[in-house]
Amino acid sequence: MIFARKIYKDLLRWKGSSRRKPLVIRGARQVGKSTLIKEFAKEYDLFVELNLEREEDKQLFEINNVKDILNAIFLKNNMVIANKSFLLFIDEIQESPKAIKLLRFFYEDIPNIHVICAGSLLEHVIKDISTFPVGRIQQIVLHPFDFEEFVMAKGNLQALELLNEIPIKEYAHSTLLKLFHEYAIIGGMPEVVKTYIESSSLSEITDVYEEIWQTYKDDIEKYGRNSLEKKVLRHIINTAAHEKDRITMAGFGNSNYKSREVGEALRALEKARLIQIVYPTISTSSPQEIDFTRKPRLQFLDSGLLNHAVGIQYQLVGINDLNDFYRGRIIQHLVFQQIQSQSSKLGHTLHFWVREKANSSSEIDIIYQHGKYLIPIEIKSGSHGRLRSLHQFIEKSDHPFAIRLLANTVSIEKINTPGGKPYILLNLPYYLATRIPQYAEWFVLNYMDK
Repeated sequence: MIFARKIYKDLLRWKGSSRRKPLVIRGARQVGKSTLIKEFAKEYDLFVELNLEREEDKQLFEINNVKDILNAIFLKNNMVIANKSFLLFIDEIQESPKAIKLLRFFYEDIPNIHVICAGSLLEHVIKDISTFPVGRIQQIVLHPFDFEEFVMAKGNLQALELLNEIPIKEYAHSTLLKLFHEYAIIGGMPEVVKTYIESSSLSEITDVYEEIWQTYKDDIEKYGRNSLEKKVLRHIINTAAHEKDRITMAGFGNSNYKSREVGEALRALEKARLIQIVYPTISTSSPQEIDFTRKPRLQFLDSGLLNHAVGIQYQLVGINDLNDFYRGRIIQHLVFQQIQSQSSKLGHTLHFWVREKANSSSEIDIIYQHGKYLIPIEIKSGSHGRLRSLHQFIEKSDHPFAIRLLANTVSIEKINTPGGKPYILLNLPYYLATRIPQYAEWFVLNYMDK
């Protein structure tokens, strides 16, 4: 069973680009990188896959000339590529720093050859490669399935079509909200989604998540440089899911570990893309100023993994409003993941906003940059009287736009802050988090002067 991925269109653009360079696809283990490229290979007449975890394939890159490497590949596969399109896929490229260095010569010496690479632990080897071919490769990031991809995987094309309408029709709300609650339980790891669609069994996906989770734990030996680092990493991977909304490095997870030890371990897990350390911005207008001295949040690779790690997947069944569950953490995590996954750019990240003073503090869940505007996004229900943080943000911002995600249908409200500044609040149902870029554009375009 092969599922459509939205990033496929990026691969097609890459294939047809006159500026095409070797493409490196980044992403955590188990997010579907190899499956995606094997499916994309159908766009070509000829295809060869190398997996550098196999010594035979790795040895090819002991040859220093990329033309000779290609000739060896063609000879081994009894292949002639005259007048045919050809794709070379180098999987697990992190196993060979020499192969990474040689990518520049595919671009410089034989640019007509289409080369795609993938690796799960690239960040852990790049620091040891003095000649990483910056400027001679392209890089994109593959995330777990977002909600739209989950709907596509289920084959509900009518729901997908309605999801892509702006504004969405009200009669579609209950069906899409039900699908989103299903996705909130399952998450977006491809093997889990595949197992669930084939079996409709929560017990079976629990087994799959346990296998994936154990794989990540086993990889700790590759992340840690010494026995202490590996010990701290094991502690963090076992306790991080249970931490509060904003974390403190020192004593993380009721331990005696120092701030530096925890910070290094968290950054190692971030390089593996299992977690993301999310620091707050203190800006209300562009450019964003990120404050690395304040407590960050932790964002997991996938909300389904978080559900599994905390042991709450069965409790999510039948929940009417996800904001009321687990102190709102699951829905906040899920929405962040949805918005983050709409960009395949390397280094793209979201932030939350804080305003902390001696006797009071304010916080906005997500800040989304649309053009020159920093648009605040709140993930909660509540009346105007509970919008204090939004009021404070808007008072200082250079625009009148705010978004709130909740279980309700789409609506627009005109509100005044306590200081008398008018602004426009776009209320969206949770499942439209994957459409935030499109709704932000529609919102600003249609309500700029209203």
